[in-house]
Amino acid sequence: MSVCYDNPVVLDRREGPYGEVVLRRHGELLQIIANGCFLMDTSDGRSERLLVDAALAALDAREQPNVLIGGLGVGFSLAHAAANPRWGAVTVIEREPAVIDWHRHGPLSELSRDALADPRTEIVEADLVEYVHETSDTYDALCLDIDNGPDWTVTEGNDGLYSASGLAGCARVLKPGGVLAVWSAQPSPEFEGTLWNAGFQQVRTEEIPVARGVPDVVHLAVRPG
Repeated sequence: MSVCYDNPVVLDRREGPYGEVVLRRHGELLQIIANGCFLMDTSDGRSERLLVDAALAALDAREQPNVLIGGLGVGFSLAHAAANPRWGAVTVIEREPAVIDWHRHGPLSELSRDALADPRTEIVEADLVEYVHETSDTYDALCLDIDNGPDWTVTEGNDGLYSASGLAGCARVLKPGGVLAVWSAQPSPEFEGTLWNAGFQQVRTEEIPVARGVPDVVHLAVRPG
């Protein structure tokens, strides 16, 4: 008996602290939908891997750096970071309990099982906007994969992370010379200017070609030493 995957199949639907989140399967892909808006799926992961690799490369020869990843998503960033033995510790901040549960006990575990079993990995259930202003921990790199980037946020409150105040919090949790890497669904010259104005240095943008439309990008910036 053949199975038709023309229409997405909802695997789980939950009311979270910030609205409805849905996990669905569309063919071979797993998709996360937030408040009716598509967020991400398991189709590729190139941009998430570049997010992590670009941050690590910008740290030069720093030994066993630790990284804070903002947003668990479908797990590409986490899995890629944990697969690299050069990272000393990998901490992920995720504010949706459902997303964490889908990775620990649900269908997304097939992508993150090895990473979650790695003793260097820690998952923290928290709002990153609040976390960067409250934690006493500091990191060599901060990789942000929150929403769809600085110019197109789906969830109310996420845009505050890309504001001057939010970026001040990001700088606060970075060690001197630490790297901020920000994924975006589209290039944002305005955000580059905001990074400079927030006191970051060596601001640059790397593009990731996509099948159709404008490329994804990773914005990179360094906290002054």
